[in-house]
Amino acid sequence: LWFSDNFTTVLSFFFLSFLGAVQMLTTTVIGCVKMFVPCCLYQHKSRTEYPPNFLMIMLFVGLMRFTTVVLGLVSLKNVAVSFAETVKSSAPIFTVIMSRLILGEYTGFWVNLSLFPVMAGLALCTATEISFNMLGFSAALSTNIMDWCVFYYLFGYLFIAGLQFYTSAAAVIMLIPAWVFLMDIPVIGKSGRSFNLSQDIVLLLLLDGVLFHLQSVTAYALMGRISPVTFSVASTVKHALSIWLSIIVFSNPITALSAVGTVLVVVGVMLYNKAKQIQRSTLQALALSADSDQRPLLQESNIKAAD
Repeated sequence: LWFSDNFTTVLSFFFLSFLGAVQMLTTTVIGCVKMFVPCCLYQHKSRTEYPPNFLMIMLFVGLMRFTTVVLGLVSLKNVAVSFAETVKSSAPIFTVIMSRLILGEYTGFWVNLSLFPVMAGLALCTATEISFNMLGFSAALSTNIMDWCVFYYLFGYLFIAGLQFYTSAAAVIMLIPAWVFLMDIPVIGKSGRSFNLSQDIVLLLLLDGVLFHLQSVTAYALMGRISPVTFSVASTVKHALSIWLSIIVFSNPITALSAVGTVLVVVGVMLYNKAKQIQRSTLQALALSADSDQRPLLQESNIKAAD
């Protein structure tokens, strides 16, 4: 479901000027409904009080979600879908860099080494991409940074429906002015001319908004039901499928070197996930070993104190 929702959302990139507002508005409405009506992936939990600075955090995260949506649409407008997905697949590079700079998180030798195939593949794709555009490339890279920031601020925060509603509502507040003044809306629009949307386009936009919401909800639901390593592998497979399906569906022209670069990125991300798993297991083993070494000393000191 997560894979299909993601790729179907990508299929709607032909209506870029509408997508951001429709996706955020649909997510806000569905999130609001889910706060009062339970569904299969979420069971309603009443909440009488909220954490400190709750509204400020939600507004800030809403700003980041708004920025992420805009950057994603800018990248899709300027570069091929397959190239944009390849760039987004390089997220582990930014995860390591941002975690090191902001959180001071340690990364081992094998984790750092696994990033070289990702960087090499990304460089190869960039150098040989037929549709390369600096604005689209920069926007796709920036979405990785914004996604990390959203994850950092929302880690362990709130319940699914509240998370979707409050952050989406904040993003909609910021999207509406841009949508009104940049879109060709009657009287208010930039040209003052009216436009007509066919019933098919309206239905497709609504379907895209629902699938965008389901993509986010299923991602949060997966985080709570599977291990982080399994989720990382699933995310890598999702990106790989999105890349190759977009090439097939949209007939994006690619070179042999660009295809090799895409494979390098995917393989590098899988190696990164494996290296992170090994590092996590090693640190847990060291922590257990240190704890077991300290227990006899504590018992001996307690015996001496009793004597």
